[in-house]
Amino acid sequence: MTPPHATPAAKPPENTRPIPPPPEPGGSRTAADPVRLTWAQPEDLVGHELRQAAEDGRDPGPALRAWLAAGGHEAPARAGASPVPAPPRLRALAVRLLDELAALPSPAAATEPRSWPAIRATWPPPGPTAAQHPPASAPAPGRGPAPASAGRRPPDPPPPPDHRPAGPGHTGPGPEPAGSTAGRPAEPGPEPAPVPAAQVRPVTLRAREPEGAGFRACGHDPAPYPHRRLEAAWVGRAVGCLLGKPVEKLPLAGIRALARAGGNWPLDDWFSARGVPAELLAAYPWNRRSAPTSLAENIDGMPEDDDLNYPLLGLLLLQRHGRDFTTADVARLWLDELPAGRTFTAERVAYRNLLLGLEPPATATHHNPFREWIGALIRADVHGWTNPGDPAAAAAQAYRDAALTHTGNGVYAALFVAAATATAATGRADVHTALRAGLAVVPPGSRLAEAVRSGIRAAHEEADFDRVVDRLHERYGHYHWVHAVPNTALVAAALTHADGDFTRSICRTVSGGWDTDSNGATAGALCALITGEVPHRWAAPLRNRLATSVPGFDGIGFDTLAQLTHRLATQEAARS
Repeated sequence: MTPPHATPAAKPPENTRPIPPPPEPGGSRTAADPVRLTWAQPEDLVGHELRQAAEDGRDPGPALRAWLAAGGHEAPARAGASPVPAPPRLRALAVRLLDELAALPSPAAATEPRSWPAIRATWPPPGPTAAQHPPASAPAPGRGPAPASAGRRPPDPPPPPDHRPAGPGHTGPGPEPAGSTAGRPAEPGPEPAPVPAAQVRPVTLRAREPEGAGFRACGHDPAPYPHRRLEAAWVGRAVGCLLGKPVEKLPLAGIRALARAGGNWPLDDWFSARGVPAELLAAYPWNRRSAPTSLAENIDGMPEDDDLNYPLLGLLLLQRHGRDFTTADVARLWLDELPAGRTFTAERVAYRNLLLGLEPPATATHHNPFREWIGALIRADVHGWTNPGDPAAAAAQAYRDAALTHTGNGVYAALFVAAATATAATGRADVHTALRAGLAVVPPGSRLAEAVRSGIRAAHEEADFDRVVDRLHERYGHYHWVHAVPNTALVAAALTHADGDFTRSICRTVSGGWDTDSNGATAGALCALITGEVPHRWAAPLRNRLATSVPGFDGIGFDTLAQLTHRLATQEAARS
């Protein structure tokens, strides 16, 4: 996900003026010019909350009528902000409606639990297994069973978001306030007895390879050396993300038209502007922030992107707090290390809520209509990488991370990816086994579970992947393009259809539209983790170099990241 550019609102509010054009070179704007911060203005949030309410089965009718009658507008379809600010009267109404909509009961509550104990209760005892949660359609012949460790359970019950075991491992700034309920799930569940948390030894990052050293191809001896497999996963994540960046936010028709015009359909290579008619580029412009660094003719290393920033933050989280981290630890880490301007959708709202003095889980729910979008999913890989063979433990970590920003299906998407990744990280599972393990930790009656099953079923039933995509868009196209439900279904469908091939996996995923860079990143990481390699033609342009806004990591090599990830995983495993 990257910052969108604004589009005109359906109904501009009254008593406003348009944003002035950018200043001429050498010119400047005045202090009176409005700042349209994306993903944060109440007049834009209310439109997204109205849409989320309808998807939940809550009745948004009265609020919608009041909003439109007052001159309010629907949410921007693809942008993060409408082009002009609302007058004070309309903004006050938006705030009131956000509170009223949040108070509406959801009919999905019974099948989409929120707290960790309630989610955990949906898993079949003694743990999630492929046999108890079969895929929607039988896998291709020859698929082996899930590894024996796939049904392992984390400590029961796992800690809720705010719980930190007492003892010398407490590395936070101080004890939680007496009587604090910050971050605790709404539904009651038994608390674990306090146990000492192990101190995490500091890990020193070594400098990246010297300029000009080139990218060392992944895949050499992946099986005996787990860090080689992890290097492939890091590179695969970057490659899939980079492939999707130029066409992020474009409609499906535009993605197909641009690829066809460049002689690249079915998609099999980087997007390029070479040979694409100017009139087509005018109708479907590349992502304006990404094209200079992500078209084939421009790639020189991996550019900064939130889909890589969050895994880096995940490493810092485990380095500082170990597996006993709490949701409050995630919050403190973000405030210390994550620039606010590099957050989007649910993450930006949660960041704002932290600055307002709110604590988890209120950070995920207060005026946050993006709480079921894709942000928690893109943070989940690290939890799988560091829990190889233990999908349940990976899901427990992913929950405590996701609870800062997301609820419901947004959390389930993170659990799905974490568990699938943990299963893949053993090197003994194929992609179908990994997807079954991911689905096993998702509440089976949830919309996300239904969508994943639907995507897998379509992939088995259709030989032409374009037809799979058309089916998914027909069924889930009413969701926002960043919502977790359609995007997770697409990733599962693409991975199933590609049957473990890296190029087909990332290309099918990106060609399916919606959140192309985030989806490509997830598919690329999982597939590369399973195969242990990334083809040279994809890996070489990245030059073993990652740009990031996370302090201390800019310019780091993927080989260094793999070694750090492996060290954290083995250190934690030795303590467990």
